Amino acid sequence: MDFAERVQNLTPEGAYHMLARAQALEAAGYPIIHLEIGQPDFPTFENIVDAGIQSIRDGFTRYTPTAGIKPLREAIALQASQRKGFPVKPGQVVVGPGAKPALFFPTLALVRPGDEVIYPDPGFPTYPAMIAVAGGTPVPVPLREEDDFSFDLQAFDRAINQRTRLVIINSPSNPTGGVMPLAALQHIAAAAQEHDFWVLSDEIYDQLVYEAPAPSIAALPGMAGRTVICDGFSKAYAMTGWRLGFGIMPEALAERVELLLTHSIGCTASFTQVAGVEALHGPQDEVHRVVAEYRRRRDMLVAGLNQIPGITCRLPQGAFYVFPNITRLGKSSDWLADYLLTEAGVAVLPGTSFGANGEGYLRLCFANSMPNLQQALTQMAGALAKL
Repeated sequence: MDFAERVQNLTPEGAYHMLARAQALEAAGYPIIHLEIGQPDFPTFENIVDAGIQSIRDGFTRYTPTAGIKPLREAIALQASQRKGFPVKPGQVVVGPGAKPALFFPTLALVRPGDEVIYPDPGFPTYPAMIAVAGGTPVPVPLREEDDFSFDLQAFDRAINQRTRLVIINSPSNPTGGVMPLAALQHIAAAAQEHDFWVLSDEIYDQLVYEAPAPSIAALPGMAGRTVICDGFSKAYAMTGWRLGFGIMPEALAERVELLLTHSIGCTASFTQVAGVEALHGPQDEVHRVVAEYRRRRDMLVAGLNQIPGITCRLPQGAFYVFPNITRLGKSSDWLADYLLTEAGVAVLPGTSFGANGEGYLRLCFANSMPNLQQALTQMAGALAKL
C-alpha cells in the first residue's frame, strides 16, 4: 500500500517485540522471567483505586475540558512547583492519556520540516519516531558510560547548528538509569539560550531516584520559558494502565498543544483524572516504600551481575533499569538477548532497542520480585557459562 512518508519508517518498540516472543514461549510451556517490560510490578495504590472507582459510581464518566479538569491541573502545578523548584501555573499544565502526548504534541507544535532535533542515544525509541513524524531530522548524541550515561557534551556541542530547534533530554534515563548532573544541565541550558532552541525534558522517572534528587533543567535561570516537561503517573504511582500523563510548558505553547489534543484524543478519561488528584493529594507513603524496595532490588541485581564473568554494571541512580556492559562476552546485544531468552528463560532487551549506541549493553528492568531477580541471575550465569 502507498503510505504517507511520515509513517513509512515507523517501527515497533523493542520491548513489545521481546514481550511477544517471551509470551509465545510461555504459551508453549517454557517458564520465562520477564525483565523486558518497564512497568511497576506493584498494584496501583489502594487509595488511588478507591478514588477512581468512586468517581465512576458518582457518575463522573463524561467529557472533560481537553487540557484536563481544574482540580488535577491545580494539583499538578502545586506539586511540580514544590518538587521541581520553579513556579508552575495551572495554565501551563496539559493533561493527556499517558505521557506520550506530552512528547509527541509539543514536538508537532514546535518542529518544522528541516529542523534538527537532538536526542539521547541510547534513548526511548519514541524520540526519533516523533521527530520524524513531525518532519524534523533526528540527531542522536551518545550517552557515555564513563560519564554515568550523561550526554557526551562535546558531541552535543558539535551537533548544534542554525537548524537546531529542539533538544530532548531524559533524566533519570530509560534505558540507562543515569541522572544528568547539574553541570551538564547548565551546559545544555547555556547552549539553548545562546542558540535559541527549545528543550523537551522527559522527567517521567523523576520520583524514582536513589541517592539524590534529579534536577530539572526548567528550574535553571532563563529556562522555564523554553522548556517542556513531560511527566506522568505511570511509574511512581504504578498507574501504567490508567493512561494518565501531563506536560508542563509556557502557556502559549500549552494552548497550541491543547488544540492538537482537541482534534486527536478529545479529552482524557474523567475518572482517571480524579484518581490522579488523589495520587497527588493523598499520602505519599507508598511511593517512598516502593522506591526503597526498588533500591534494595537494584543493589542486589547490580552486585549479582558484576559477579558474572564478562559482565560489568554501573549502579543506576534512578528509574528501575540496569544497563550492564556485555562487550567482554564477544557477542552482539541482539544475539545475547535472544540467547538469554531461549537458553536461560530470561527476557531482557538488547541495548540496540534504544539506538545504535546501545550496542554492547543489555537493559534489565528490576520492577520484579526479589526471588525472580535472584532466579534470573542464577539462570543467566548458568547459560553464559556455556559460551
